[in-house]
Amino acid sequence: PTHVPTAHMSSGLPGGGGDNLKYALLVGAASIAGVAYVSKLTVGITPASLKLPSHAPYLLIGGGTASFAAARSIRARDPGAKVLIVTDEPDLPYMRPPLSKELWFSDDPSVTETLRFKQWNGKERSIYFQPPSFYINPEELDSVENGGVAVLTGKKVIHMDVRGNKVKLDDDTEISYDKCLIATGGVPRNLQVIERAGEEVMMRTTLFRKIEDFRSLDKVSRDVKSITIIGGGFLGSELACALGRRSTESDLEVIQMFPEKGNMGKVLPEYLSNWTTEKVKKEGVKVISEALVKSVTCNDDKLEIHLKDGRLVKTDHIVTAVGLEPNVDLAKSGGLEVDSDFGGYRVNAELQARSNIWVAGDAACFYDIRLGRRRVEHHDHAVVSGRLAGENMTGANKPYWHQSMFWSDLGPDVGYEAIGIVDSSLPTVGVFAKATAKDTPKAATEESGTGIRSESETEDTATSAVASVTPAPVVENKDDYGKGVIFYLRDKVVVGIILWNVFNRMPVARKIIKDGEEHADLNEVAKLFNIHED
Repeated sequence: PTHVPTAHMSSGLPGGGGDNLKYALLVGAASIAGVAYVSKLTVGITPASLKLPSHAPYLLIGGGTASFAAARSIRARDPGAKVLIVTDEPDLPYMRPPLSKELWFSDDPSVTETLRFKQWNGKERSIYFQPPSFYINPEELDSVENGGVAVLTGKKVIHMDVRGNKVKLDDDTEISYDKCLIATGGVPRNLQVIERAGEEVMMRTTLFRKIEDFRSLDKVSRDVKSITIIGGGFLGSELACALGRRSTESDLEVIQMFPEKGNMGKVLPEYLSNWTTEKVKKEGVKVISEALVKSVTCNDDKLEIHLKDGRLVKTDHIVTAVGLEPNVDLAKSGGLEVDSDFGGYRVNAELQARSNIWVAGDAACFYDIRLGRRRVEHHDHAVVSGRLAGENMTGANKPYWHQSMFWSDLGPDVGYEAIGIVDSSLPTVGVFAKATAKDTPKAATEESGTGIRSESETEDTATSAVASVTPAPVVENKDDYGKGVIFYLRDKVVVGIILWNVFNRMPVARKIIKDGEEHADLNEVAKLFNIHED
């Protein structure tokens, strides 16, 4: 008999359909869900003895986006498949992006409970991929005729026996498998100076990753006077904008500090990074750049952040958004190779680590047959790699070449989508045009009638893109980067592309990277994106 939390058993939990294009995962697959059931158990009553399955034909370790995408993909190709997801979180599979994006812009005071958000197009959905009724009870996995997907919440896999094809959980339960996916994601990094600063400082520091972090930061933002975000990347900049927006309604001070010269300095070329920083400031954020934290102390009920150049910042709460450490806890027992350059489990182009073991999502260091060895920490990559791993677990033998994309919106006026390797240390060429009112994330969504940033639109293929012949208008204000395309080059070949306030053109970008050709004139290539059309 084992003790298991009942989160996966209640039909009374906030759940939601999987119909959002922005985070869509082959949505039509809901019919393959298997046998739905409604348990009579209510939340909080733990069954005295829950008999866990001793064998799962498909065992997925981790309960995030990659795992859910793999489950969908396995069931699509093997309709009777029995899939068991084991997650150490208390929640059913959910999408993380809204935790730093849309949920903060909700008008609903109970959003921290409902976890429902409005997409840019006004349609509402939940962050959960599927409601509890989509899943089957883990106890029933052995016996269900048509298979299905079961989720074991609040359980951690602590040991892998690769030769015996089995794993051990933290309560000593053993589960054997035929095929196994490791999709363990990662844990947020902290700054050593904060870890060393002692408990009082740690108590007032948020490492942002999960639903509970969103709930606690939401509460903190209503209770304190000043929040400082350390980190200038995607997460730090999105949270800064979200909290900045909130600060205009209350007297909350929002500070963002980072070592680079401007926001997204590791990704965007310097001129665009500087321009973005000005936009972030307009959202009500006090930006402190070129900031290296020397120490953090607690003094008179305030946190004092001492910078290496002598500056001192006083605040009530810190959010560290300084990247992710891939979770490779199973490497040792599983005899799995960890990549020394990128981190994460080293897998081949088919995402396979060893016989019967695949890895997807943040924890996978994979071989991209077009761009070389990589590790990617983004939602759409979790979708794309999870789906591919699921296909390969059912015998597809397909390599990774379908490039995942990612997006970031800094307020309703600046949105970008990116693909491939976007790194500001690479040479870049940017081609810009004057933006019209239509060139914002909000307008683009309203026009397309979808949640935009759709993973589903990436199914389109651009075969013969026709360049528009409209001559480029002169950008009147040289510093107004309204909309445009930024190409990132390695050995004269385009390896990454950012579409800046240019929407629904991802298939064109994907084809340019897939073709891998040298281009004499990138201004000509930019015409493929029709950026000069009004």
